[in-house]
Amino acid sequence: MSDESNSIKPGYEDPWPPVRGDYLVGTATCGVAVVTLASPIYPKGAAICGQCKTENLGVEKIVANVISNCNIRILILCGVESKGHLPGNTILALHRNGIDEQGRIIGSMGAIPFIQNLPAGAIERFQQQVQLVNCIGLEDIQQIEELIRRYDRYCQPYPSKPFQVIKRIVASRRISFGQGDISLGSRVVMDASAWIVTEEIAAKADAEG
Repeated sequence: MSDESNSIKPGYEDPWPPVRGDYLVGTATCGVAVVTLASPIYPKGAAICGQCKTENLGVEKIVANVISNCNIRILILCGVESKGHLPGNTILALHRNGIDEQGRIIGSMGAIPFIQNLPAGAIERFQQQVQLVNCIGLEDIQQIEELIRRYDRYCQPYPSKPFQVIKRIVASRRISFGQGDISLGSRVVMDASAWIVTEEIAAKADAEG
């Protein structure tokens, strides 16, 4: 007889999370993720916990990391909002309304609430997979940790495969001239699709000359 436990998949692919950011990874099989917005607090017990200060790239990173782990069914929004950007309001609007044809998050009050690096299917999966718990303004770590424990008791993995938006790219990856999306000067470029900032290397012809 085969060992059925060996066929049980964890609900995510290693390495997880796939997108780098300002966060703390806990137990990846936990059913709760926490976004503390602009507050530098890190309650324990969640699958992942971190800040979000922007209503575009920051929100995209959260969506990408959450939907790549089927165990995460609850997303707690807490901490104080980032003024002007309003990522908390934007996440709520994204979950409730989605995006329009131009990628603008419908109903967001943020300054630049656009999704540019995620397919429509990723947004739909985010809406289906997780339930949002709106505790914006709450900074008490003990209360947040109690919420994590309470919600995690009832979480069951999402009945589908992890939704992979991108694969993690090693930090040593280098980009040839013309491959980066945004030049930051001094041979430093940003690959916006992967949220990676790295160093350019000269093209072969340039190196030989």
